[in-house]
Amino acid sequence: MDASGAIREALEDLGLPWQEKTDVFTVTLPGEHKLQTECALVLDAHSLQIRAFVARHPDENHLEVYRWLLERNLKTYVVAFSVDHQGDIHLTGRISREAVTPAEVDRLLGAVAEAADSSFNSILELGFASAIRKEWQWRLDRGESTHNLAAFEHLRPDAT
Repeated sequence: MDASGAIREALEDLGLPWQEKTDVFTVTLPGEHKLQTECALVLDAHSLQIRAFVARHPDENHLEVYRWLLERNLKTYVVAFSVDHQGDIHLTGRISREAVTPAEVDRLLGAVAEAADSSFNSILELGFASAIRKEWQWRLDRGESTHNLAAFEHLRPDAT
């Protein structure tokens, strides 16, 4: 089976929403903390690259965020956190084209989904704590739902 066929088979078996356009496969990975992670699988002559956006450039504590990401890279399979020229956070990885099998595509997507989802709240807390506090205050002042801020209850302005 060729690499494109292996990717198609894996994506069909996983039942995830995906699209294909000229050796680029895009897939939406579900999560619990990061509800969706858009992921691109890009085939070139020699490799399969995987790329996924995780979070935008942190508002604050840049060095702490980037250090945390580098330490987290020690625990990931094939993918690593990286930062683009704007400071946005991505997961990237590459395997040889010969290594592309349906099982390996499943493992790659699982690695991206796990790393993005399990890291998301930590990235938000380290890089956006002030914005989260402001969001808490804004919602509390207006009586808006705070359900999706539950993971950051300790950043609630009236929390002691």
